[in-house]
Amino acid sequence: MKKRKVGVIDILGRSASKTIFSRYSRANNMSIMPQVVAVWCEQAGHDVSFACYSGPELFVGQVPDDLDILFISAFSQNAILAYALSSYYRSKGIVTVIGGPHSRSYPSDSIKYFDYAVGFANKQTILDIVDECAPAEGHGQYKTSSGQPSSLPGAEERWKYIMMLADKAPIMKVIPILGSLGCPYTCSFCTDAMVPYQPLDFDAIKNELRFIYDNKPKRSIVVWHDPNFGIKFDDYLGVIEESIPPEGLSFVAETSLSLLKEENCKRLGRNGFRAILPGIESWFDIGDKSRMRSINGQEKVKRVAEHARMITNYIPYMQANLILGLDADEGPEPFELTKMFVDEAPHVYPYFSLLTAYGRSAPANLQYQNEGRVLNVPFHFLNQLSAMNVRPKNYTWSEMYANICDVYAYAYSPRALTKRFFGKIGASGPHRKLTRFEMLLRGATSERKDKYGYFRMMQQKVEEPLFRKYLDGETTEVPAWYTDTVLKDLQHFREWLPEGALYHDPNNYEQTMSFQPEQVTAGMATV
Repeated sequence: MKKRKVGVIDILGRSASKTIFSRYSRANNMSIMPQVVAVWCEQAGHDVSFACYSGPELFVGQVPDDLDILFISAFSQNAILAYALSSYYRSKGIVTVIGGPHSRSYPSDSIKYFDYAVGFANKQTILDIVDECAPAEGHGQYKTSSGQPSSLPGAEERWKYIMMLADKAPIMKVIPILGSLGCPYTCSFCTDAMVPYQPLDFDAIKNELRFIYDNKPKRSIVVWHDPNFGIKFDDYLGVIEESIPPEGLSFVAETSLSLLKEENCKRLGRNGFRAILPGIESWFDIGDKSRMRSINGQEKVKRVAEHARMITNYIPYMQANLILGLDADEGPEPFELTKMFVDEAPHVYPYFSLLTAYGRSAPANLQYQNEGRVLNVPFHFLNQLSAMNVRPKNYTWSEMYANICDVYAYAYSPRALTKRFFGKIGASGPHRKLTRFEMLLRGATSERKDKYGYFRMMQQKVEEPLFRKYLDGETTEVPAWYTDTVLKDLQHFREWLPEGALYHDPNNYEQTMSFQPEQVTAGMATV
């Protein structure tokens, strides 16, 4: 194998940080897979340069102009910036590769602008691409492994890349790790729903935790990037208990309510879990992860609020994840129930996402496409917050955005922020004080000022005739406001934006399923 000069870029955000919370936390948006690719290439003897971008600005590291090949990891919201970066580096004769969630969700679009697009990626797949290093004539190649890798480089092997970013985080330094890949649940909207669940080697995780414990920087927290942490709960908690002293590390994890029984919450609290992020998703659907399949409406709100009160007696920070605009929702009731939950569980941080279809990444997306409900909203806005690219089933656009604004105004009102800050319910100790300040800062800046202000603007936009025609499917012409926003965020990279990159076919689910052997595009490289 010829020794190559390899570059790796992790895009941390689609645009420069615009809020206080974002500026302090942007470094912690790091992904694991770009670091893994860098380590694999180093182990094979290649010279590796690593960098992270915050929007169009270099955030940390460097990318020389004399590389042989460049890997770029991107979520869909970062895809247009990734396309521009690829155009710039290809102009210098560098072969470019895109990986991450976007290339799996939109492979036919990705190969228009890169020499390679990667689906699932094991070490051999990456090294084969580096060895081949062939510029594309026309569209690039789509490469994928038959499944997820059985092992990944741990924190010790990735440490220099983790610390590059940790040094840029002034308040809290995140250390990302993985205990498993895929998810055993089958939520139709989820990008991990069809990826087989696979625990990683427990002995390797033990060694990783011991290394982090011995080398952790001050004000650090270990974040599990598992799609659903603790599926084999006793096994994973046993790994932690055998590796480090009680509360030797502070942890954050996303998991399901069904796993958060009281005895499990006590055990999590004893072992340093400071924040937990369960998915509620809907008050009328998706009950598998909460063991509330037959419970809906007000009864589900009361049960979840009661459950949340118990959880925060042991774990100081709970974020409840809800999706707005699901097909099961109709009328004002889902939003009123969410407001009821805010009152019933004032100490819980509510986090809202908008229904979004990412190409071929989830089973429900095919249904939305067959019903003609998916819009060609530019990738730049596909972050589950900036735009819904699925036409609501039971709401007009005016109704949808009026309800979104109403629930944001309620959940992040001065009254709600104050109750969240001064609430007496919850685990005691210094970590509870820190979580209160984080909730206040995040809620007042990121949620109330930034997102709520944005949704109020969108509430006005959807009343404009040309904008409404686009949203209602009467025209596929993307409104100028979308494209102007993208170009503004790209700043100096706008001149490198390839022709056609602002537009894509939102209805190509079935065509792209021919990109095999990967059956469903989700999982391993989403981390």
